[in-house]
Amino acid sequence: MAMWLFSQMRNSGCKPDTSVYNSLIGAHLHSRDKSKALAKALGYFEKMKCIERCQPTIVTYNILLRAFAQAGDTKQVDLLFKDLDESVVSPDIYTYNGVIDAYGKNGMIKEMESVLQRMKSKQCRPDVITFNILIDSYGRKQLFDKMEQVFKSLQRSKERPTHPTFNSMITNYGKARLREKAEYVLDKMQELGYKPNYVTQECLIMMYAHCDCVSRARQVFDELVSSQNNVSLSSLNAMLEAYCMNGLHVEADRLLDTAIQKGFIPSGSTYKLLYKAYTKANNKDLVQQLLKRMNKQGIVPNKKFFLDALEAFGTSERKPRTLPSANSAGEPSTDSVANSETATSSQPKLSVSQAAVR
Repeated sequence: MAMWLFSQMRNSGCKPDTSVYNSLIGAHLHSRDKSKALAKALGYFEKMKCIERCQPTIVTYNILLRAFAQAGDTKQVDLLFKDLDESVVSPDIYTYNGVIDAYGKNGMIKEMESVLQRMKSKQCRPDVITFNILIDSYGRKQLFDKMEQVFKSLQRSKERPTHPTFNSMITNYGKARLREKAEYVLDKMQELGYKPNYVTQECLIMMYAHCDCVSRARQVFDELVSSQNNVSLSSLNAMLEAYCMNGLHVEADRLLDTAIQKGFIPSGSTYKLLYKAYTKANNKDLVQQLLKRMNKQGIVPNKKFFLDALEAFGTSERKPRTLPSANSAGEPSTDSVANSETATSSQPKLSVSQAAVR
């Protein structure tokens, strides 16, 4: 479709410029065949350099650098940086944040740190997004010493932490089953004047679920429901997942039933979460009951819905716990505060009266 639109534009007499080529490259990079898309993107990039009115801008470089970093192609990333250094275009904070984020999400810590050093050598000052990316990336790999060191640097800088800063650290400490450190982050967050938002509370629910504290997770959920006029669907899903993670499938089903009785209409994401959990637990009764609910609501599961559930067969009821690394076993330091996931959500909303499931 992108190529067709491009051809139609040219056939109508319009001359493409840099913005058109940037859009065309971006459209290709959203296709499923990533290797083919990257090759085409590079082809357009080289073509742009041959047309005076279509010279690549920093936006062009940012799109390509992030895409190749996401693909883990360090060689091409280095080549693009070299090309950028030799051009009249200067990198900006988005250039570095995009690549750092892509490497970080891929777990490529060495490469991420290399780009950070390049950023510093170019006298480009990190912003709060940079700090949040680093905190989250180190947290995902359970490199908690480095994560906490980045937070110290953030506090010393002119930037201020954001909700994602704290939410991420709570999440990553939770996955490592470090409840005390996660709770310390919450305390530090409030000490610094930040009020936990609903995403923070969802992070806490999942943290307690990982730490086998389901009753505490439910307490957080109930507090969330009672404190808001509209509760996000993601919050209900978080509590359902917390029950399922701990083998409490009957409790999860009861929570869903209570929510439905109060007028809440679950989405496909809710049903998919529970279907996979019930199937993994080999609980046919709950599976059949869930399918009846879906049928009554008019939700028809597609092929992917069942494939995801089939993948659950042959696996254990609960995934093996990840043991915390040696550098994370001590008491929380006074500077070890936190990290980042998005603090906003576009999830559907649920009224308190619909979701108050005590």
